Amino acid sequence: MPRPPPLNALRFFEAAARLGSFVKAGAELRLTHAAVSRQIRLLEQSLGTPLFERRNRGVFLTLQGEQLLTVTQQAFDRLGDAMAALRKPVQQRPLVVSCEPTISMKWLIPRLGDFYRCHPALQLDIFASGGPVAFQRDGIDVALRRNDFHWGTGIHIEKVCDEWIGPVCAPSLLAQQQLHLPQQKVLHTASRKTAWSNWHSVSNTDAGHNDSQTYEHFYLSLQAACAGLGVAIGSVFMTQDELASGRLVAPFGFRRDGSGYFLLSPLPFDGDPRRTAFLQWLCRQMRYSP
Repeated sequence: MPRPPPLNALRFFEAAARLGSFVKAGAELRLTHAAVSRQIRLLEQSLGTPLFERRNRGVFLTLQGEQLLTVTQQAFDRLGDAMAALRKPVQQRPLVVSCEPTISMKWLIPRLGDFYRCHPALQLDIFASGGPVAFQRDGIDVALRRNDFHWGTGIHIEKVCDEWIGPVCAPSLLAQQQLHLPQQKVLHTASRKTAWSNWHSVSNTDAGHNDSQTYEHFYLSLQAACAGLGVAIGSVFMTQDELASGRLVAPFGFRRDGSGYFLLSPLPFDGDPRRTAFLQWLCRQMRYSP
């Protein structure tokens, strides 16, 4: 692969092409006309093609020169944006947060107003995703995850809270103020396959042989429960708003299932005020006791 031309040569070329003059380019760059001309000649030799037509003491871009000017200006614009971002204090950059889709929709986004009231100078960019996190590839600063997969090594981890789960359904499914589970359709989710078995384990109840239906995502099973299609296992955090509005009821309450939510970061939390602020806010907001 051929080596790219030196940045200085491209800088001389861009100025001359933009100003239409080697003399004006030299004045802008505080160099002599001869120095600019020599650098552009070396650039043309390295590329093996003329970039300017020189006639009547004027210079005019060739077709190849016009193509190079477009690419060069785009590259310089991107470099300028990158340098400006690097100079920007870390406290002023958005904190990019990766969060599981159901928690993002059902819990985090509805509470962002409170976060911004507490931290008006800090912007959050929400990246809805679950499972392993590619921090560097996706530009993620922190990730909120449940400890249901292997996180790998070299990650800074802070626990936010325990997970609490319980059966939830629409109020219309309650018969005589008491839900008889064996008579109801059980709603499963492929994204948390052990949700019901975990509930039966922590509540010491019999799984039974209910009619069932499986949905691809957790939030779909909860939406089906809101629609009165059956009984789903819900996280207390994912169902708080529906419970408060009366769209769902939790007749058996919620129990810890042994898992928890954790905030993951590739960098230490105490080295970045943004990470620390978000972690502390999460811990306050996700504090739960039955």
